[in-house]
Parts: sequence; structure tokens; C-alpha cells
Amino acid sequence: MNQIPCRKIFTDTLLECAKSNPEIFAVTSDARGSVTLDKFASELPNQFVELGIAEQNAVGVAAGLALSGLRPFVCGPACFYSARSLEQVKVDVAYTQSNVKIVGVSGGVSYGALGATHHSLHDLAVMRTFPNMTVILPSDNRQTEKLTQQLTQWDGPAYIRMGRNAVPDVYTDKAFSFEIGNANTLLDGEVLTIIACGETVYHALKAGEQLHAAGIRVRVLDMHTIKPLDVVAIKKAVDDTSAIITVEEHSVFGGLGAAVAEVVVQYKPRPMKMIGFPDENLVSGNSTELFEYYGLDSAGIVKAAHVLLSQFKLV
Repeated sequence: MNQIPCRKIFTDTLLECAKSNPEIFAVTSDARGSVTLDKFASELPNQFVELGIAEQNAVGVAAGLALSGLRPFVCGPACFYSARSLEQVKVDVAYTQSNVKIVGVSGGVSYGALGATHHSLHDLAVMRTFPNMTVILPSDNRQTEKLTQQLTQWDGPAYIRMGRNAVPDVYTDKAFSFEIGNANTLLDGEVLTIIACGETVYHALKAGEQLHAAGIRVRVLDMHTIKPLDVVAIKKAVDDTSAIITVEEHSVFGGLGAAVAEVVVQYKPRPMKMIGFPDENLVSGNSTELFEYYGLDSAGIVKAAHVLLSQFKLV
């Protein structure tokens, strides 16, 4: 398991890109420690803006920087930037199509035991409704590095969500393609497709490998970009396989599962199961415990696959 969190890979990569591009700015709201921006602030103080505990103001300042021709990355806890400052994201960034990248760290249930006030399980649902807002969840360090490099050249508003803790590697070396808006096929098969995003991708991949070992060939897609969604990959999954499971660290309402279902139901309906967090305030626990409790880990995904395939007599 890689012991470096994605947020650290993001800030290290952003710093290296910013050293050669003075247009890149990091903006934060008393979260340089949470985001791991200390080194960036120390080495490039003239490209760093600290707003204090004022997420709404931070988004507004970032929008102003962008409208002045700069490339700001406004960074802090996902739970605050997708709720407390949502009006500013809607108006100052999305409405004006400002070239602002909103980087929400410690997303999903990363804050675990702090409870619903610090969970961000609604962010995908709301962010993807804003016109032309790109929404991305990297799955591991190598993908985060490639994503950050691309974002420094990517024009337009974007919301990027990553977790707090170190995550296992999905991509074992750098020899893989990554393009915003294009899903990656991690396993191929013709029985069932498992589509995941963010930190659930690793668990989906492990579940796919277990199912393959049991003779059930499943396809596993890393749908890192929620918007623009890779509709071509989803339609191919519908054509090639008999059922679809989506897995996300998000409410079962409005996120990846809903986005995939919107494509499937209008193209060619297939049996689907959406794995996510239910419509309730979650029990207390760390992210590993919550993934296990609510069936988002590999064991839960395997169990859901067997139930779905049995229910529709697909095996």
C-alpha cells in the first residue's frame, strides 16, 4: 500500500507545475495543513493566498484571480467547499465559467467519526448539475499526479474530490493512459460491469479479481470523471454485459449511480445495483469501517454481484 495520501501527491505536483508557470495560484482557507500546502506556501509565497476560515471568500477570490487571467486552485475540506460556499461556487465560478479548480480534500467519509457535519456525500450530486462544471475523483497517487498535470492546462471550472488517508495503488506503474472524461478499463468480461470512482475503485478491482477467480468474468471501469461522463464506455458495457453495478463513496442519490442510470435507462435498460451510502446519518467509524459496514468494500461488492446475478438468473 502506498503510504502517501493523494492530497500530498496533488500539492507536490502542483508545486512543480507552478514553479514553471507563475499563473498557477493556490488558494486556501486555513487549511494548508489539511491540504498539505505548507511547502507550496514556503517556496512560492507570491503564488499562495490564505483567507483564514472563510471558504466563501476563498472561492470569490479564486474567481477574481481566474477572471484576471490566472489559474487558481482553491483547496480545502470537501465538506465545506461543497456546502458552505456552494452559492459562490454556483455564481462566482460556474455561472461566470471562471477557470477555477476547486479541490476538496478529505472527501466522502474521510473524516469518519466526526459524523455527518464533516461528511461530503452530496457533493457529486450538486456539482454535476452546474453547467459545464467538470467533476473528477482520482483513485490513487499515480492517477492524481497525471490529473493534476492535466488540470494545470485545463480551461474551465472543475471540482476535484480526494480523500484524506493513503490509499492502495490501483495503477502499479506510470504506463497507463489518463484522459479527463475517458473511463479506464481495469478488467474485462462479459457477464457484469462494475463501475466505480475515487477510493472505491480499488475495492471494485479487488472484487472483480475475486469474481474472475470464481469463474464470473466481470468488467471493471474506473469512472474517474463523473462529468463529462464517458457515455461511450457505459453504452459499450450495456451492449457487452448483462448487468451493471455502480460503487461510490457518496449518497445513493444523485451521484455516479444516478449518472450511469440516466444513460442506461435512455439507451437500453439493464439490471442495475447502485452501491453507496443510504439515506441516513451514518454510524460512527473510520472510512475503512464504514466501507465494510455499508458494503462498499470488495466483500460487499462481491456479495452484491452474486445477489444481482442470481436475482435476474444471469449465471
